[in-house]
Amino acid sequence: MLRRGGRYARLVRLHRPIGIWLLLWPALWALWIAAEGVPDLKNLFVFVLGTIVLRSAGCVINDYADRHIDPHVKRTRDRPMATGEVSVIEALVVFAVLMLVGLGLVLMLNRLTQWLAAIGAVVTVVYPFAKRVISAPQFVLGIAFSWGVPMAFAAQLGHVPREGWLMFVVTMIWVVVYDTEYAMVDRDDDLKLGVKSTAVLFGDLDRVFIGGLQLMFLAGLFLVGQNAELGRWYLAGLSAAGILMVY
Repeated sequence: MLRRGGRYARLVRLHRPIGIWLLLWPALWALWIAAEGVPDLKNLFVFVLGTIVLRSAGCVINDYADRHIDPHVKRTRDRPMATGEVSVIEALVVFAVLMLVGLGLVLMLNRLTQWLAAIGAVVTVVYPFAKRVISAPQFVLGIAFSWGVPMAFAAQLGHVPREGWLMFVVTMIWVVVYDTEYAMVDRDDDLKLGVKSTAVLFGDLDRVFIGGLQLMFLAGLFLVGQNAELGRWYLAGLSAAGILMVY
């Protein structure tokens, strides 16, 4: 039983929580800005737990979609589905359970947020298969990982204002940046297997494109801060982020 639980924990990447943080941070940004610093505790609970559940479900459906590819990629060949430790049926059952838990959480929120959550769930399922169809699947991932932003505004305010959509676009750019860097590790394997990514698309100009996107990200966050009337501490944090990107 413990062994099986360990396999499932690795399937949903609980041993690598960075993905949870990458998905959670934009939603928390949005919650805090929408609530002007004091978000509703119920919303905070739903978004924190919901992020863990959705990220876990996304990992499962991603491994299901890539189950014939992962064994041939150095970085992914030890994943539970790639090694056969977890069967297709087991993975789909885990995915279904996670989606049901997510549904229960979403039903605690208002109707607009529920509709947005349904769209987000569809995008999450579509992304793993987009790698076979479009040359820049990172933009689909960007939508999926940024969708918590309009959801947070909708949950807190009952609508999504202009700055909410601006923050959504800015966050999407950020996701494309870091996932392109991530995909650069797999580029040689992806070229052999015919898997599409922005790392493959950008080729030798990858750093140039990443730098340009990072500038757009910082400029977008500056506009978000202006619209939300955030002060010097925000600008100081933004400056620190810019320095780290240059580094």
